Amino acid sequence: MSEHIVKTSCGQVRGIEQNGQIHYLGIPYAEPPVGNLRFKRAIPKTPWEGILDAKAYGPVPVQFDKGVMQGSEDCLTVNIKRPATDEVLPVFVWIYGGGYNTGSASDGMYRGDAFARDGVVFVSFQYRLNILGFYDFTTYPGCSEFDSNCGLSDQILALNWIHDNIAAFGGDPDRITIAGESAGGASVVNMLAAPGVKGCFQQAIAQSGLPNCVMTHQTARQNIDLFLEGMGWSESEMAEHLLHDDPFTFLKGNDYVAQQHQYKNPGMFLPGPVQDDLLPVRPIDAIRGGSAAGVKLIIGTNMHEGTMFVHPENTGFPNSWAMIAEMFEKNHHADAIPDVVGFYHPSARDSFVLFEGDGDGHQGKFGVARGDHRQIGGDPFIRFATDYAFEMPAIKVALAQRQYTKDVWMYRYELITRSGAATGWKATHAAELPAVFEAPKDHEFTKFIYDGEPDSLYAEMVSQMHGDWVRFITTGSPNPDWDRFESADSSVRIYDRETRTERLDRRHLMQIWGDMRFYEL
Repeated sequence: MSEHIVKTSCGQVRGIEQNGQIHYLGIPYAEPPVGNLRFKRAIPKTPWEGILDAKAYGPVPVQFDKGVMQGSEDCLTVNIKRPATDEVLPVFVWIYGGGYNTGSASDGMYRGDAFARDGVVFVSFQYRLNILGFYDFTTYPGCSEFDSNCGLSDQILALNWIHDNIAAFGGDPDRITIAGESAGGASVVNMLAAPGVKGCFQQAIAQSGLPNCVMTHQTARQNIDLFLEGMGWSESEMAEHLLHDDPFTFLKGNDYVAQQHQYKNPGMFLPGPVQDDLLPVRPIDAIRGGSAAGVKLIIGTNMHEGTMFVHPENTGFPNSWAMIAEMFEKNHHADAIPDVVGFYHPSARDSFVLFEGDGDGHQGKFGVARGDHRQIGGDPFIRFATDYAFEMPAIKVALAQRQYTKDVWMYRYELITRSGAATGWKATHAAELPAVFEAPKDHEFTKFIYDGEPDSLYAEMVSQMHGDWVRFITTGSPNPDWDRFESADSSVRIYDRETRTERLDRRHLMQIWGDMRFYEL
């Protein structure tokens, strides 16, 4: 790697040395998806002439985040960081989250320097988001030439590019771990199911993923119809707008979908991947069928995922018993409602009063609430959302993969910091990220999570989580004190003020949910 120049399948790139590491940033892995390639799947980058100076992150994908419209359609790049040594090292590939709607590989949380410091080749990449990446327009008039799963195709192409080129950067293509959180965690589960990346990695870490956020073409129309409503377009004029308008104008309709989708279809996910040739079988079912046989897996959730999504208005998941009742009725599971109410609500009398107060005619269907009253998560709607979207499907993924390898581990992040207690966010979605990445203490999310806590707590959480991740990446096993997952009544790593491994019996949880399916047709 003289002068830090590396030859890739797309051409030569020159990195930059910083603080004992070599960084290669903003390497294009695909043709820019602009012009005639808008709403087309990613295609490999045409090789360039000369040497590309890979010294800066590329543009983020088009998005509306934190009150700012930002990004570019030309965003498909890879970033690589490694120690300044000649060793061949294991590889860690990070897929960022953000609900398939926001996020970027260049976020200060995901810079990955701590992994490179600890003897790992750290890789991240950008993929298209929201309308340009995960809206399925293929069933609408004039859109038959559009491709489905554009953002998923970005991820598949990026992982193949990484596998095929990482040896040139001193990475071992036979020791690749992929990981992600939220939509990134869901993407990891999708990659376990996608035929197009088989053999591209040997290990995976899925943090707070949403494994069921996959729709059919027909189900996807439920959200796309809302998008049309928000944009004020008719179906007949949609294709012309999508092909030629400024993509930032589309974000108006995207925001409308986020505000309205739960009130139209309670429990439905925001737009994400659809079932097609890239993802022909729903992920959990594909994994049950052996799609990822032999891949080692860490998968887990946070104790209070739902606090980020359940709100009094513009909620991301059901926030009332009436909404939950509608969700179950629409999906032909009305007979399960009494058991679900009993499981999530601590008082039979209170549940009746609440149903009566909803005034939607549902209360007569429930009778007396029954079952255990496990309220470790607090508010029943927050716990419901946590289990429905995150914990229950994560256990199903672990059970499915356990059929094909003994090397499956589960964790749960339970740390409630002073800030989490004071704000009500508790051990919320994404709260583990600062510890996993050893993120800078001045990063706004790190400061929020650890506000008022001694530095020693952050250092301890970094030692536990980042340390376990590095051990898994480098040795194939996260911790000698972390027993492998076996069943719904099994050992789980608990990340808290006193991190430990304990046996969690979640058999009743899995019994309550069974194999009920929602919005899958």
